[in-house]
Amino acid sequence: MSATAVHSLWTTASGVTSAAPGDRFTAPTIEYAQLAPVLVIVIGAVLGILVEAFVPRKARYHAQLLLTVVALAAAFAAVISLAAGGYATTKAQIAAMGAIAIDGPTLFLQGTILLVAVVSVFTFAERRLDPTAHGNRVDSFAAQAGTVPGSDSEKAAVRAGFTTTEVFPLVLFSVAGMLVFPAANDLLTLFIALEVFSLPLYLLCAVARRKRLMSQEAAVKYFLLGAFSSAFMLFGIALLYGYAGSLSYATIANVVDGSVLEIDPALAGTMGNDALLLIGGAMILVGLLFKVGAVPFHMWTPDVYQGAPTPVTGFMAAATKVAAFGALLRLLYVVLPGLTWDLRPVLWAVAIITMLGGAVVAITQTDIKRLLAYSSIAHAGFILAGVIATSPEGVSSVLFYLGAYSFVTVGAFAVVTLVRDAGGEATHLSKWAGLGRRSPLVAAVFAVFLLAFAGIPLTSGFSGKFAVFKAAAESGAGALVVVGVISSAIAAFFYIRVIVLMFFSEPKADGPTVAVPSPLTMTTIAVGVAVTLVLGLAPQYFLDLAGQAGVFVR
Repeated sequence: MSATAVHSLWTTASGVTSAAPGDRFTAPTIEYAQLAPVLVIVIGAVLGILVEAFVPRKARYHAQLLLTVVALAAAFAAVISLAAGGYATTKAQIAAMGAIAIDGPTLFLQGTILLVAVVSVFTFAERRLDPTAHGNRVDSFAAQAGTVPGSDSEKAAVRAGFTTTEVFPLVLFSVAGMLVFPAANDLLTLFIALEVFSLPLYLLCAVARRKRLMSQEAAVKYFLLGAFSSAFMLFGIALLYGYAGSLSYATIANVVDGSVLEIDPALAGTMGNDALLLIGGAMILVGLLFKVGAVPFHMWTPDVYQGAPTPVTGFMAAATKVAAFGALLRLLYVVLPGLTWDLRPVLWAVAIITMLGGAVVAITQTDIKRLLAYSSIAHAGFILAGVIATSPEGVSSVLFYLGAYSFVTVGAFAVVTLVRDAGGEATHLSKWAGLGRRSPLVAAVFAVFLLAFAGIPLTSGFSGKFAVFKAAAESGAGALVVVGVISSAIAAFFYIRVIVLMFFSEPKADGPTVAVPSPLTMTTIAVGVAVTLVLGLAPQYFLDLAGQAGVFVR
């Protein structure tokens, strides 16, 4: 198992060894510079709340947008600074009293999440797609989230031109949790980060301007099933604590491989009990597989993707996968490398049913957002093939795939926001018939994203799939690669079907129109297309970058 040995990795919870009256409490040492990306985002989110409290309502939208973009850009600059300073390679270390790992995978995933968040925020801020309401421009979010749908108070809020600008600090809080999630180096930090990024997403799913009841239903489903998965994870953390006597990744890994030096007398009876290890590890795995949307823990995905405001769906589909797969990689490579052969059959089964299940069920979908939801489930299976590789190539291929997939996803959902009829977004597939004749440019851009999802050569999707399948094949998972290729062929059918529908069907007279977006959404779509083509035509630099970032610190 690849790991770097760096000085002063082992930290203790406190410098206090006895409670004698003369002893002084030792203050914890916090490496603020290494934690700068997370701290910048948290400060931005808190300032966003103050903006909501003190800035006049008319000025909030511009203030929040500026603050959010500046915070995300500053955090990304901090990530680049840390990477340039060697923290991705030679200076990789454990920070914040053993709670956070600053290493290659952490910085690569944090950079990806921040870039995805920036382009997603542009779609959140879009205000030109809907017709003006009472002389005011409107966005994708409810005028006043606390009002009952259809009530007099909601109508009054719309007339007054209110907007839910709280979505911007909510995004920042969610991003803060996502930055910590793949960097967590103990189980308690992992759980807290999970809740910090999940709770804002539950709220964001509920605040759609149109179809508010469907949006609120999606949020309730996501919340209930999310709480269910959190409970699994918490139970697993308790069992692993009973097994190892510690929540620290390094200590648990040492107990697993038998190199632990001292045993806590209170836990001597349970330490080393393999049943606790296997059940606890499996339960934490369930919590993480829920977040990535793997079968059979995927039931929330189609309903939530369909019901949530489309900008939120794009952000959630991309960023959550990056954070959750990062945490999954760290758990399997740092904490449980000794369980590789015990977990391998389970992960094989999950990967196979996820790839096939997502691809087959997507064929039956008639709603474009549900189709993309099942597509994302199939992609979770493809990424799991790279996770199963348990090799440096496996890690780097998963990092590359996550980076490529996330921009395609945000771009695709941004295009979905443009196709509209009188009821808002026209997401039923029949409405997309003849789109290529009505708006050739929008249809062509969406076709590029669909071809990338299908893994057609010269797109980022092909480079990503080739990398994960190659890593899986070299690790002896050739059968998994065969299933993956078959699933890709099935998936290609429904992607091509949408392209045929757009370009070779007659447009209906009462069909939807394609809204002209502001430069914000145009930027999101342009970045998505650029990343898709660059990673497809010249992927080697980025594969090398992912390879250099693919070593975990322990």
